[in-house]
Amino acid sequence: MVKPPPDTPDPVADPALPQPPRPHSLTALFWAFTALALQGFGGVVAIAQRELVDKKQWLTQAQFVEDWAVAQVLPGPNVVNLSLMIGDRYFGVRGGLVALAGMLTFPLLIVLVLAALFAGVSDSVAVQGALRGMGAVAAGMIAATGLKLFGALKQNVLGALVCYALAAITFVAIALLRMPLIWVLLGLGGVGALWAYRQLGRLEKATT
Repeated sequence: MVKPPPDTPDPVADPALPQPPRPHSLTALFWAFTALALQGFGGVVAIAQRELVDKKQWLTQAQFVEDWAVAQVLPGPNVVNLSLMIGDRYFGVRGGLVALAGMLTFPLLIVLVLAALFAGVSDSVAVQGALRGMGAVAAGMIAATGLKLFGALKQNVLGALVCYALAAITFVAIALLRMPLIWVLLGLGGVGALWAYRQLGRLEKATT
């Protein structure tokens, strides 16, 4: 994240400044993530971006990209990691657990019911075709959201050109060369982290 100049006021630290939107209670947090989870049929990143950035405005576009990147590289489902991070940010450990409960409670019940129903029709050609069709739609949603979030990379400390280059190399490594994800993360992720550290050091020197 690009550091603001030293004289830039912090709206969170200064109550006199307009405060950014935030969940006003644990109940609101729970239902927000429940609504997000119930819409996430495969294209969770698209729904998360729309709900958290466009509608509720709890995160800016740049903040969402940064938080999603951290959630993506941590073990476990990325949207679950994101819910824990956002809940903890606003309400501490309680918020993290409530956001997690919102993500998992109703989807778990639905999945159990659907699993019982699906067992009797799983061999149906029509059902298998429908699932393949939903997979294509989910892939399109994820691709569209990725293109929409590209604009936020202009504010990244790495610089837009470096971000675009890393994204292109990552696509080639995973989609075309079929390299294991762990090596792509360690290799390209390590390069990106070192370059960001270098750029942040330069910014810090420039502002002192």
